[in-house]
Amino acid sequence: MIGLVDCNNFYASCERVFNPALRGKPIVVLSNNDGCVVARSNEAKALGIPMAAPLYQVKHIIDKEHVAVFSSNYTLYGDMSHRVMSTLNSFVEEMEIYSIDEAFVDFSCFPVEAVAQKAAEIVRAVTRSTGIPISIGIAETKTLAKMASHFAKRYPAYKGVCLIDNEEKRTKALSLTPAGEVWGIGRKSVEKLRYYSVHTAYDLIQRSESWVRRELTASGVQTWKELQGIQAVGANTTQGKKSICTSRSFGEMVSDFGTLLESVASFASACSEKLRKQHCCTRTVMVFIYTNRHRADLPQYSQTHVMNLSIATNNPAELIMHCKEALKQIYCDGYQYKKAGVIVSDFIPENQVALDLFDPIDRTKQRKLVAVTDALNKKNGHNTIQLAALGSGKKWALKNEFISKRFTTNWNDLITIHAPAPASLDNSASLGKTSNAKTKSDQ
Repeated sequence: MIGLVDCNNFYASCERVFNPALRGKPIVVLSNNDGCVVARSNEAKALGIPMAAPLYQVKHIIDKEHVAVFSSNYTLYGDMSHRVMSTLNSFVEEMEIYSIDEAFVDFSCFPVEAVAQKAAEIVRAVTRSTGIPISIGIAETKTLAKMASHFAKRYPAYKGVCLIDNEEKRTKALSLTPAGEVWGIGRKSVEKLRYYSVHTAYDLIQRSESWVRRELTASGVQTWKELQGIQAVGANTTQGKKSICTSRSFGEMVSDFGTLLESVASFASACSEKLRKQHCCTRTVMVFIYTNRHRADLPQYSQTHVMNLSIATNNPAELIMHCKEALKQIYCDGYQYKKAGVIVSDFIPENQVALDLFDPIDRTKQRKLVAVTDALNKKNGHNTIQLAALGSGKKWALKNEFISKRFTTNWNDLITIHAPAPASLDNSASLGKTSNAKTKSDQ
């Protein structure tokens, strides 16, 4: 049996862990630069706040209903996700992290009759140790498990665990699930299925394999088989990304080269960190910049520049140097830039990099220096030590007016509790004074 563990309203739940006053209150979390709604609590959904709605369009609901608004706090969310996944890993032998708030777990190591009980134990343990409520859907395949998790989350009677372990339950779940909610069915496919009167997951499995292959291609056949309890989606065996992009829309538009270089240097440093995590080096770097295409009143400009490196690298200083040269090639004065980014590709394992006899860089020394820097940043916090080229980021940083504190990763953001002096001490002190007064009176 396969289980899909899903954190309930994850971003909103993370904000509630350290602010219990938010329990039962509507919460929305905004996208980068506080643009759109990307996460909602159940209470916010009930108010009719749609996903991806621009903040200004739902401002009247937020003000009227006193909705709590937060900027995306990815540092907090990432650390809370790690805590959830670590707790899960202590219960099962095999686990595949699917996203920041989802993971597939293998329940085959437990007796069939004990699966539901073990899942309920996991729900209690994760909620107790992290404060994040979770739901678990369990079935014979990943697609059915994901479907079961929706029922576990939607209906409180399941108490966080929905188990599809027989034909009757599977048929009922398929009949109640719209085709558009099936994992692996895209928006364009939904329109096509609706044309052929395929409205539910159960309608889909009534079609022949040849029909599904013709209309939904091979990936559709995988989903069709999974819905029938036949495992067709294996574990994610991808060893690493084939390209890495780090980019950002600026909180304020940028025009000068120095500020733009700070942002590009920061993105290059982030790319190098991701490369080191998957033990790769890059041989191709691309830098891009562009203006705000939504501002018709301003002149528009966009450009990219690609550099092929003679020696593959994941050293931040070296990547920043190459990105600086690329930016010089495409920067044009007189424009207001809204976004920039760095893309690295053409990867090679770091232990297979071909060196150059005339290379002026002492790569062994640089590798040791970066390793020490990474270790210090891991111990003391992200960017405790950083290259001067990254600057402060104040001029181009994301707009995040509603950001919460990084409660779990920053010493300065630790929760402070102010407690009054124990009443017993006050009482004993007053009693002592009274006793002394009486003694003097008696004398």
